[in-house]
Amino acid sequence: MSRIRAQRVAEQMKKEIAELMRTELKDPRIGFATITRVEVAGDLQHAKVFVSVFGDADAKQGTMEALSRAAGFLRGEVARRLRMRVAPELVFRLDESGEYSAHIETVIRQLHSTSRPAPADTSEEERS
Repeated sequence: MSRIRAQRVAEQMKKEIAELMRTELKDPRIGFATITRVEVAGDLQHAKVFVSVFGDADAKQGTMEALSRAAGFLRGEVARRLRMRVAPELVFRLDESGEYSAHIETVIRQLHSTSRPAPADTSEEERS
């Protein structure tokens, strides 16, 4: 199967799963979750869905459990909406890359603020 087709299917699946999560899933454990990317195998039989969850560890665990339980429903709906003969098996993975990049940015800003020398005060009185 063409890798380009697998990428197109993955992108469309990302959109459909996000829409289904927003409108169809009523599980209260699903908090503020975002689908960051979907990786589909070349034969379209398996798909890894990466999810970023805002909240503490309990919220993340609850969201991932709820999504795992809803995987069958999501698989059927994705197959129906994309008109696929065989729907890929969905496996949800927690994506913490957003939190990691925010942490790295914070560290870099702290390093920048400590490495800069204090600006010299060059007022008129001191120059005279």
